[in-house]
Amino acid sequence: MSATTTIVTGGTEPRDVQPVRRGFDWGQPFVYLVALVIAAIAVGPVLYVFMGGLRTTADLNANPAGFPDPWTLQNWAEVLGAPRFWGNVFASTVLAVATTIGVVVAGLMAAFVLARYDFRGRQGLYTLFAAGLMFPLTVAALPLTLLLRTLGLHGTYLGVIIPGIAFALPTTIIILVPFLRAIPAELEEAAMIDGATRIGFFWRIMLPLSKPGLITVGILAFVASWNGYLLPLLVISTGSLPQELWPLPLGVTQFSSQYSQNTGAILAYTSLAMIPALAFFLLAEKRIVGGLTGAVKG
Repeated sequence: MSATTTIVTGGTEPRDVQPVRRGFDWGQPFVYLVALVIAAIAVGPVLYVFMGGLRTTADLNANPAGFPDPWTLQNWAEVLGAPRFWGNVFASTVLAVATTIGVVVAGLMAAFVLARYDFRGRQGLYTLFAAGLMFPLTVAALPLTLLLRTLGLHGTYLGVIIPGIAFALPTTIIILVPFLRAIPAELEEAAMIDGATRIGFFWRIMLPLSKPGLITVGILAFVASWNGYLLPLLVISTGSLPQELWPLPLGVTQFSSQYSQNTGAILAYTSLAMIPALAFFLLAEKRIVGGLTGAVKG
C-alpha cells in the first residue's frame, strides 16, 4: 500500500503529496516520568497516612509498609468519638474562617487602591507588600510573641488571626492587583456617567469581575490557616486555653504524644485532620488555577 496521498485541485493535474514524517520525541516520556515521580512523592505520604489509619497498631508494627490486614475502622471511630477532636475542629474552623474573611476584605481594599488610584508612592507601597513575601514567620517569631504579650493577645484566637491576616496579605495583593488593574477604565467612566459613585462602581462592577481572584486568595488563605502550625504553637500552646480548644495541627501533636503507643489511632487522627483542607482544595482546584492564570494575564 502506498504511503502517498493524492490531492485533486480545481484546474490542475492531480499531484502526490508525501506525508510528513515526525520523529519520536524522546522528551515526552521523560516529562511524564518526572511528573509521575513528583506525584508519587507528593501523594505517597498522604496515602500512607490514610491507609495507616485503617490498620491496627499490631499490623503496623509487624509490617509498616504493607496493606491493611485486617481492614479496620476502629481507629477512626475512636478518634471521632473523642470530644477533644471536635474541639480541635471547632478551633481550626474559627481560625480559618476568620482569617480568610480578614484576608479577603483587607486584601481587596488594599489591592483596589493600588490598582485603580494614582498617587505618589503607589509603586513603593506595592513593592513593600511584595517584599513581604521574603520574610517568613520564623524571622518574626520572637518580636511577634513579645508584641502580642504587650497587647494582651497572647494565648487568644485573635493573637493567631491578626498575624495570620498580615502574613497572608502580600500574596493576596500580588494576586488581586493584576485582576483589578486589568478591568478597563472605560467601564468606570461609563459607570460615572450613569451616576455611580466610586463605591458603587466597586460593589456593582469591580467586585463581580474580580470574583475568580477573590476565590483564589480565599482558598489559599483558608488552607494555609487550617494547616498552620508555627503561629498557633507560639501563641496558643503557651497560653491558658485548654488543649480541647487548640487547633488541629497542635491537637495532632498533643494526641500523638499522649497516645504514642497507639500508632493506628495517631494516623487516623492525622488523616481526619487533613480531610477538610484536602476536600476544600480539590473541589476548588479549577477555580484556583483560573484565578492564578487571570492574575498572570493581567
